Amino acid sequence: MEAFTIVGFALVCVVLLALVRQAKPEMAIPLTLGAVMAVFLMVADKLAAVFMLVEDLSHVARLNAAYLNVILKVIGVAYITEFGVQICRDAGESALSAKVEFAGKVLVLLLAVPVVRAVMHAVLSIMA
Repeated sequence: MEAFTIVGFALVCVVLLALVRQAKPEMAIPLTLGAVMAVFLMVADKLAAVFMLVEDLSHVARLNAAYLNVILKVIGVAYITEFGVQICRDAGESALSAKVEFAGKVLVLLLAVPVVRAVMHAVLSIMA
């Protein structure tokens, strides 16, 4: 049922933003950012619950905490980057959105380096 609340809020915001855009176009972007942040805050606690569930499952599966941290960071970077990309696109800044997307990919790659290194060490130790 929370989905109905979020979608309803978004629809109300869309209508209000359409009206504001006609009367005062310069106010549309700050209001859009406020609406986006409100939606994000509506789901932030749910996202924290998902992270806790993944952490609990990793303990049950005896997954190395370092790998779990990398996975959670990658997921966080991906979501935050996508969030920023969509805000830039909504503002009509497609060039900036492409650069934010590229930066997110670089950050994910950077976060993956320790895991790749560990895999390479494991492969090399098996071959030796």
